[in-house]
Amino acid sequence: MIVALGDRSYPVDIGAGVRGTLPDVVARLGARRAVIVSARPSEVVPDPGVPTLRLAARDGEADKSLANVEALCSQFAGFELTRSDVVVSCGGGTTTDVVGLAAALYHRGTPVVHLPTSLLAQVDASVGGKTAVNLPAGKNLVGAYWQPSAVLCDTDLLATLPRREWVNGYGEIARAHFIGAPDLLGRPVAEQIAASVALKAGIVARDERDTNLRHILNYGHTLGHALERVTDYAMRHGEAVAVGTVFAGRLAGALGRIDADQVAEHLEVVRGYGLPWALPTGIDLDALIAVMRLDKKSVGTGLTFVLTGQDGPQLVGDIDETHVRATLADMPRSATS
Repeated sequence: MIVALGDRSYPVDIGAGVRGTLPDVVARLGARRAVIVSARPSEVVPDPGVPTLRLAARDGEADKSLANVEALCSQFAGFELTRSDVVVSCGGGTTTDVVGLAAALYHRGTPVVHLPTSLLAQVDASVGGKTAVNLPAGKNLVGAYWQPSAVLCDTDLLATLPRREWVNGYGEIARAHFIGAPDLLGRPVAEQIAASVALKAGIVARDERDTNLRHILNYGHTLGHALERVTDYAMRHGEAVAVGTVFAGRLAGALGRIDADQVAEHLEVVRGYGLPWALPTGIDLDALIAVMRLDKKSVGTGLTFVLTGQDGPQLVGDIDETHVRATLADMPRSATS
């Protein structure tokens, strides 16, 4: 599969054992040195065939910081990496984001190859060129667009994922149902990954930098990101996006954009994947709304969400807080969400 972006186009290979092609990818790029930043054991990433510095990483929101990006860039410099060499990331979505941003900034752009090892990273985070780290004020507020040179989604790496990591990934697959990739439930995981990547690749090819269409990839994410932040990331990304997807359906219904059956469909799809669908008990609505106001998509004076309607999903700005608050207040609560 190709993400078609002219001279920035790149392949996304999906399947068992595809990480074994890394030496060929590095040779194609003409790199003479490589830095591998991996949150997995060293044997997971094959020898790229050139002199290599291997650095350990940790998956998790706590490490999505500018300090970590600076530390990586300093180690690139110490290894005398050049902009014609390559950086390789291996890990989940947070590792992809941090390493991608470091590669984007080092020498104003150094080639990066992603080997995503979680379902979330394979279906979403590794594709599309968005890189970012967090600030205390919110999630992914500092970042850059930097397309990878290749993505290798090795499905063998999913075999040892704990159940919660599967849930984390299925949150993104469930939201894809409402933006152009329906009926993925029950299909083999490689097909689910391929369909999700194909959807994202097509959207990114038409709108690389979020000027219009690409916003729909953030379906469920406005509330999702706020839930992550307000719970101090006790809720994982996919879990929070699942709840945000149910909320997006309810808000669209409250605004008259969709009918009751379409609202109910949001809950049915999310529950079908075994995902959380209720707000955590005791969640502070004022805190949620304050974080949502800082969302990257925000426009105007109101709140901004991606909502579906008669013309499909689209970015809807300047939504009055009273509608958002009332819909939040009406959401079911669960101690286990």
